[in-house]
Amino acid sequence: MKTISRNSIISLFLLTSIVSYYYSCTQLEEQQLDTPSSYPNPSLKAQPNILWIVAEDLSSYIPAFGDSTVVTPNLDRLAKSGVCYDNFYSPHPVCAPARASIITGMYANSIGASHMRTGPWYAGAATAETISKYNELQPDGLEAYEAVPPAEVKMFTEYLRAAGYYCTNNSKEDYQMIKTPTAWDDSSNEAHWRNRPKDAPFFSVFNLMVTHESKIWAKANDSLLVDTNMEVPIPPYLPDTEIAKNDIRRMYSNILEMDAQVGEILHQLESDGLLDNTIVFWYTDHGGPLPRQKRLLYESGLEVPAIVRFPNEQLAGQRDDRLISFVDLAPTMLSQAGIQPPKHMQGQAFLGKYARQNEPEYLFAASDRFDEYTDRVRSVRDRRYKYIQYLMPEQPMYADIAYRNQMPIMQELKRLQASGKLTPEQALWFRESKPTEELFDLENDPHELNNLAEVPKYADKLKELRSACNELKTALDDTGLIPEKELIARFKPNGIQPQTAQPVIQKNDNLTAITCTTEGASIGYKLYHKSENPDQMSWSVYTKPFAISEGQELQVIAQRMGYQLSEIEVYAL
Repeated sequence: MKTISRNSIISLFLLTSIVSYYYSCTQLEEQQLDTPSSYPNPSLKAQPNILWIVAEDLSSYIPAFGDSTVVTPNLDRLAKSGVCYDNFYSPHPVCAPARASIITGMYANSIGASHMRTGPWYAGAATAETISKYNELQPDGLEAYEAVPPAEVKMFTEYLRAAGYYCTNNSKEDYQMIKTPTAWDDSSNEAHWRNRPKDAPFFSVFNLMVTHESKIWAKANDSLLVDTNMEVPIPPYLPDTEIAKNDIRRMYSNILEMDAQVGEILHQLESDGLLDNTIVFWYTDHGGPLPRQKRLLYESGLEVPAIVRFPNEQLAGQRDDRLISFVDLAPTMLSQAGIQPPKHMQGQAFLGKYARQNEPEYLFAASDRFDEYTDRVRSVRDRRYKYIQYLMPEQPMYADIAYRNQMPIMQELKRLQASGKLTPEQALWFRESKPTEELFDLENDPHELNNLAEVPKYADKLKELRSACNELKTALDDTGLIPEKELIARFKPNGIQPQTAQPVIQKNDNLTAITCTTEGASIGYKLYHKSENPDQMSWSVYTKPFAISEGQELQVIAQRMGYQLSEIEVYAL
């Protein structure tokens, strides 16, 4: 028996097929069956440019992933010149927890970020008025807070910036905590790689909102980009009525609009002569916008389409069927930039210099509170079977969430339910209570309608996936299992958000050093001449002492994720 860290346990879980576990505090005894990775890893130059184009709320409703309802010429072109990833998953079926995982390389339910949402942080810091209005809408006893990850956790873009990358985000954040000042060179509606210093490598993110769930009803009076009578595929859990079809047509119309936006960004990249010097990622932030998709741990809420185009069209037209989670994105970006991912990250790089040597057997997912409705659900899937564990089975399967009720197709489902006209497949979602477990054969039951948990033939698979789910909850120290009021009290002792200590500037010979006594705090600085305006500069990431020339001034700031910012310290030579 050997003693290993919590994150080592998680890594072992993700990288191997675990045959048996034995826990005693932080001790683990394991037998493991390696699954060596034989997938191609493109050849990359040092510090390649990286572009992300991230669509909202979308399952695999495009031709590159088997749905030919509409034509998406720009995504089709990207797919033909890139690699399509067929098993790409969000670990959380809703925006903010998913984005917390993306930016940290950690499961949101391991860092206190799994509730939707912790506060109105979708565009960074919020005004007191916005926070007050947010608090008025929360369940009794809850208030806005920021998740406080362990001290070693940072937004992964900070590592890229420290290595010389120009990092931009345009513009949704929604990380469950306010971004640290060292996370981005620019996070705004104006953020673009075109604003970078000459010859600097870039990591640029563009978030496309048009496919968001809310656009189903917000754009209801807009002209459709598809035929108003177009036949659309309807999954068996949704009603085959004209109201439902109209919303599904709107979804496809929004996809066409999103595809055009993708085309414009790719055109800008190509016009700048950067297409073949840039790794292009297109993916979506979780599953689809329709009822029984977003917010649920079914495939329709977790599986997303993903396309990656490599420089010079390496691996063009190939498909990759590895099991990949959003927690793998942060370490993969670092790996592609030639940076070794920090050991605390729970994901594993699937590309680049530090690509994993073994492939995971399982993917894990979790959901907790959604707006006014609290529930706790966990899942594990392998290549064929999905296990779902309901930790509050006494509650109804369906969560009556006011935000989703604005969608006409949701209203249609509720009307049919009230009149007793739901089909058996549709009625499954409206059960008055939940089973404690579900098990699905995804190969033969892709919509997850036939629960096999009580079928003796599948007892061994049920036991295997149940054990995997329970063991990973323990390894993660799952913060979603803590009552949220207690979690808030942990993050805000005596109702007060912790304050990052003031950074300290120390002059030693010809070098200036900056320290901060708050464990895990990131330190940013601005070094400038008096003729320059520091308000127009981004915060550089402090990594080591540096020299200050006569006539220069220095500003420094510090923040640990989830803590309040320090005040700005100013130093002049």
